[in-house]
Amino acid sequence: MRVKLLTISLFTYQFIFSQNEKLLNGKVFSQNIPLNKVEVINKTAKTSTMTNEFGDFSIFVNPKDSLIFFSKDYFFKRLKISKENINQNNMIVNMILKPEELDEIVITDIRFPHVGAATENSIVIPKPPISNPGVYSGGIASGVDFIELLNLFRKKDKKAKEIKFRGLDFIKLANATVPFDFFYNDLKIKPEEKELFLQFCDADPKAKILTQEKKLICTMDFLYTKNEEFKNLTVEIKN
Repeated sequence: MRVKLLTISLFTYQFIFSQNEKLLNGKVFSQNIPLNKVEVINKTAKTSTMTNEFGDFSIFVNPKDSLIFFSKDYFFKRLKISKENINQNNMIVNMILKPEELDEIVITDIRFPHVGAATENSIVIPKPPISNPGVYSGGIASGVDFIELLNLFRKKDKKAKEIKFRGLDFIKLANATVPFDFFYNDLKIKPEEKELFLQFCDADPKAKILTQEKKLICTMDFLYTKNEEFKNLTVEIKN
């Protein structure tokens, strides 16, 4: 009998909760230009939608729900829904464009001008003899060995091609898509522990799947789960 009553109570609660849901309409802009294909995520209800070509979106919400607006070229926007937002039913969201980032420049090849053999018309400057220490002789002390320098660059280039940091893709994904305050306010990660925490998450095989899917809500749920494991691990290490 108690089981039946509990089931009925849960069903009634879910019904009342769903009855409170309202369809919220809004627009997403950047510098007065409507943004298309911005992902609108209800983090509380774990639902999402996309803006259309006019920047319009519609999503079911309850008061105090947390909405996240995500587009890879723009900074995150996170808003907490109030009763006023639902009553007005015309939310306007402005997003800020990220500054353009320059790609890394990697030196892959170095070429020096070819110097031919000396001819009878060439002017040969003899190497000055070693003089007393402390007296400038016109030469360059500890001169650069260009052959050795060239070999050094070649070794570095080869090593850069062979070695790939396994967690780089996931760490880039997390840094580029997850809001900064999510780590510090929601997960309570200390700034000095953030990089270590992301490396810990990347060790999980699921991180590779998330990197391919690139779904923000799934990534944030994954970070929530790994955060508990990370905290337990740090406590064990301290003990």
